[in-house]
Amino acid sequence: MTGQEHGHESGADRACPEGAPRDDADACRVIVLPEECRDPSVQGEDAEFAHPADVADHLENLSLERQVCVLRHLPAEDAADALAELDEHVRVDLLENLDADVAAQILSEMSPDDAADVLDELDEDHRDVLLNSLETEDAEEIRHLMAFDPDTAGGVMNTEVIILDHGLTADQAILQIRAEIEDKEIPYYAYVVDEQDRLVGVLSLRDIMLCKPGNKLRDEVRGQGLISVLFDQDKEDVAHLLGHYNFMAMPVVDYEGRLLGVVTHDDIIDIIHDEASEDMLGMVGAGTDESVDTPWHESVLKRLPWLVINMLNSAVSASVVYMFEGSIAQMAVLAVLMPMVANQAGNTGQQALAVMIRQLAVERFDRRKAWWAVLREAKIGLSSGAIVALLVLCAVWAFAGSWKLAAVMSLALLLDMLLGALAGASIPLILRALRRDPAQASSIFLTAITDGAGFFIFLGLATLVLF
Repeated sequence: MTGQEHGHESGADRACPEGAPRDDADACRVIVLPEECRDPSVQGEDAEFAHPADVADHLENLSLERQVCVLRHLPAEDAADALAELDEHVRVDLLENLDADVAAQILSEMSPDDAADVLDELDEDHRDVLLNSLETEDAEEIRHLMAFDPDTAGGVMNTEVIILDHGLTADQAILQIRAEIEDKEIPYYAYVVDEQDRLVGVLSLRDIMLCKPGNKLRDEVRGQGLISVLFDQDKEDVAHLLGHYNFMAMPVVDYEGRLLGVVTHDDIIDIIHDEASEDMLGMVGAGTDESVDTPWHESVLKRLPWLVINMLNSAVSASVVYMFEGSIAQMAVLAVLMPMVANQAGNTGQQALAVMIRQLAVERFDRRKAWWAVLREAKIGLSSGAIVALLVLCAVWAFAGSWKLAAVMSLALLLDMLLGALAGASIPLILRALRRDPAQASSIFLTAITDGAGFFIFLGLATLVLF
């Protein structure tokens, strides 16, 4: 693919109301809530929506019965657009309660990649019923997309692209585009292939319109530097590449270079959003695909293992405190100051953890650069720890009147903040080396280290110096 950007447009043409922007057809057609599905007891209920995403937001606040009513009575195209915007769990409930014929009609109006995503969420028996209700051609295309791993480029690609043979002339290409463009989701760019369907170039419609009528497409794309991804490449890598090159779409090819489809920028936005959500949830041990619509018993099963691990970690920290029971009994102020050490180190570690996880999410850096990043966080932890330790030294001395206690507190704080920074930066790298999600429960592991080590360092120093 060349350096030019790729565009994306979906759906049939929508009539824009007067004064509305006309550069986004999806945002122009007003969707009207069916009269028979409105609740007469609700005053001022929205009846018109400017975009399918607004319809989806409204549907998620309705009862299942009214959701089914709305989708049954909306035009199939509008229902398909709204269904694609709904939360996964809402979609599943809706499809399970819609008549198979109605559901199949809605799915047939969706782009194949969206339909594949929706059907992939259903149980196998229900999925087969809906696929058998679709036209043979649509069902085969959706099954083809569902055969790819959903976490790869093939699993998120769209096949509704304009494909031109490199032997066509510019005017022949224009005629083909005119005949096909209404049914294509990405109508602004054409992908040029050879006799073996191998991708050889990408042309914008502007490029084609400016070609001399008799020019062959093979001549127009000669010398292009193509950038594409393999169908089994991780979708996160595809998102990184798309952002790196500032493309709006990325061609997907097989090992022989044959064009299979295109990953568009709207899919990339979803990927980045999903990955950010997964990282945030995974850091604290929640289910990476949880939402407020997830059944509560599923959330319990996803969270409970990490809560048990966290309890075991807390038990380790408690045992460290118990080891120094005598010291705490002799000087109660230790119990007051002890949580400050762990909390400050934990906060330092969380900062390093967040920076490292974000870096891993947006860039695949090599091992040497990764460990230089750990060293950088160690420097930050040491410098910050030294400044905070100096402040605490003065404060504790003034509060307790003991320079020894102040020295113990400040030194323990410095060491634990350094440890927190090192642990926060290292945990994601260790998890990645173990082929685990770098964000998975990393916050739980970090807390275990900073609490246990912080208590041990502080109470150990106090026992050596003060008693």
